[in-house]
Amino acid sequence: MYFDELDLSDEVLDALWDMHFDQCTPVQEKTIPVLLEGRDVISCAQTGTGKTAAYILPLLTNLKYDGHDPDKLNAIIMAPTRELAQQIDQQMEGFGFYVPFSSVPIYGGNDGGAWGNQVSGLLKGADIAIATPGRLISLMNIYDIDFSGIKYFILDEADRMLDMGFYDDIMTIVKRLPTDRQTIMFSATMPANIRKLAKTIMKTPAEIQIAVSRPPETIRQTAVDLYEGQKTAMVVHLLSSESPLLAGTENKQLKKVILFAGRKQRVKELAHSLQTKKISARPMHSDLTQKERDEVMLDFRNGKVDVLVATDIVARGIDVDDIPLVINYDVPRDAEDYVHRIGRTARAENLGVAVTLVSEEEQRYFHKIEQFLHKKIERLPLPAELGDGPAPYGPDTKSNGRKRGGKSRGRFFHGRGRKKQVKEAT
Repeated sequence: MYFDELDLSDEVLDALWDMHFDQCTPVQEKTIPVLLEGRDVISCAQTGTGKTAAYILPLLTNLKYDGHDPDKLNAIIMAPTRELAQQIDQQMEGFGFYVPFSSVPIYGGNDGGAWGNQVSGLLKGADIAIATPGRLISLMNIYDIDFSGIKYFILDEADRMLDMGFYDDIMTIVKRLPTDRQTIMFSATMPANIRKLAKTIMKTPAEIQIAVSRPPETIRQTAVDLYEGQKTAMVVHLLSSESPLLAGTENKQLKKVILFAGRKQRVKELAHSLQTKKISARPMHSDLTQKERDEVMLDFRNGKVDVLVATDIVARGIDVDDIPLVINYDVPRDAEDYVHRIGRTARAENLGVAVTLVSEEEQRYFHKIEQFLHKKIERLPLPAELGDGPAPYGPDTKSNGRKRGGKSRGRFFHGRGRKKQVKEAT
């Protein structure tokens, strides 16, 4: 389906035209018409499927056509992390280029000037607030913020917010909002606590399931069985030259690689170790200030940094389309975290590769991930120079990973003839 087949405002369609977006993703095609009707919606869609546009586009259209107070805050978009709030704000700027609505990002980790801008936006009636729960609660505790004009309340990555312990903050905010509002929830998974939250804050929501949270087929998933002490050398081997792993992808060079580790101390150590080996790497973790995070992400997007060594803080909500390779240094303990990590590659219909380094002690965790995916992940051989590795996990493997024995994913707008003719004429 094409965007101009949907009942979006001309201003929104003009912005999409300028951005060369013409065809909807499945989550956009299924969600936008329901949101334009004003219904509450709970949508299950994983990161990288276009879910941000799925709620921003109808929000901007509804703000134009529905009656609202231009001097009050009209919509709140909640996000679990500063990085996702930044990404939403950037997309709001693009999609809302031709509409007369203002937005203000509300998140911590900034300087004093940002605090003043956030307070001013909330008190003087920005149309849309894009906020992390903790920062908004902090401002609510200090200032008398008028929420009486709120008509739209959107929770992005709701499952992640609950995992991070934001349930009480969300409920505190909800109690300040008018009951006559449209509530929208996006979640990559649909566990019991999400259904409980939906039942509490929503009115007969339409439920839209795009897919079970599984990695797209455009990701080639691989793993290497090795000992813990061989992991860093394996990373260096993977990053040392043009990789045959990337055959068939658009990016044959190992640039814009994300290397995930489970703990921030390990992230720091890995980044330093790679730097000593003349590999362009930068760490990304929660100890960095917002300014430092912004600088790292800007350098990574611009190709000044080849390898982003990161904790799960960037596993969700970071919009970088041309990442050819994701490496899991540590096996995630949660299969959902695995899906979100490797979902950083193969975005925007590109192909990508994920490599997970599986130590002997982590084999049982990776086996659970394979069970969740209903598939056996392709094993890569350990380079001869690294020596022998442990036997792969099998049915006769003990809980500590040791064997008991045995063998071991252009065209312009359809139907928008006036603009298409102008474009071709110029």
